[in-house]
Amino acid sequence: MALVLLYLVVLVLVAIVLFGAASLLFGRGEQLPPLPRATTATVLPASGVTGADVDAVKFTQVLRGYKTSEVDWVLDRLGRELEALRSQLAAIHASPAAEAESDASSPPDGQSDAHQRWDPA
Repeated sequence: MALVLLYLVVLVLVAIVLFGAASLLFGRGEQLPPLPRATTATVLPASGVTGADVDAVKFTQVLRGYKTSEVDWVLDRLGRELEALRSQLAAIHASPAAEAESDASSPPDGQSDAHQRWDPA
């Protein structure tokens, strides 16, 4: 009986030492206060999203994975950014064709209308 009691006391002492060592190693368990409602730690620049920005995106993890609203927000932003870049690219590619048309329709005396705008329709 004394041997079982000795084993139990040693086991409790080992548990206390391990708990103390883990507390010193990992801290006392303080937690950051939660973010205010309707705010997020997910950050993207207002414009000019780059691949590095996308790589640096961190989503808040909730019980069942990532917070869906944050993932949706980032994907919507990336979609809008890509659409804007594609429209700019289309405008750049269309510019040489518009310049060729304006050169063909310019007055023969070399004067052109400075306020003329290209209309894709």
